[in-house]
Amino acid sequence: MARRSQPGLFIVLEGIDGTGKSTQASLLAERLRGRGIETSVFREPTGGVWGQKIRAKARKAGSLTAAQELDLFLRDRWDNVKTNIRPALERGEAVVMDRYYFSTIAYQGARGLDPKRIRRLNEAFAPPPDLVFILDLDPAKGLGRIRGRGPRDALFEREDYLCKVRALFRSFRGKRFVRVDASQPVESVRDAIWARVLERLKT
Repeated sequence: MARRSQPGLFIVLEGIDGTGKSTQASLLAERLRGRGIETSVFREPTGGVWGQKIRAKARKAGSLTAAQELDLFLRDRWDNVKTNIRPALERGEAVVMDRYYFSTIAYQGARGLDPKRIRRLNEAFAPPPDLVFILDLDPAKGLGRIRGRGPRDALFEREDYLCKVRALFRSFRGKRFVRVDASQPVESVRDAIWARVLERLKT
């Protein structure tokens, strides 16, 4: 596993599409900054070369195998770690991630790849987060929230597939993982996340 010697706080928001990760990332960053903590927010896929390729391929259902998807995500994440995540942590900032390698484990794992192998490949270079919030939501509700957002990978809009993805997200265990009911109002989810972050800030 990649080691962390940086003083910064590293928080990740995960879950299937429609759980409100982007909204909660912004709200969390706002509260951290309100306490005088320099905070950077990043998302994956990124807006870089590899991230753009991922998004372009996602609009063409079935254009990539699971292994090809994994390769693109690894390349995109490598650049993100080198260019954004590590430098921010080294500056002592808080980093809030809208998706990280746990999404790769869940989504590509649900396509048949070995979740343990995916994890090993990522942890070889990706710094471990301090907290991982799994925003949990029924796939049918998630799909209802994201309809109308524009072109998407048809696979990602299949409820049976998202049920597998959700199950993998729910399989993560450990002190850093916090599962939050994303069917609650935005404010309730925000407060649940902030309560755990405050605990971490006091340690």
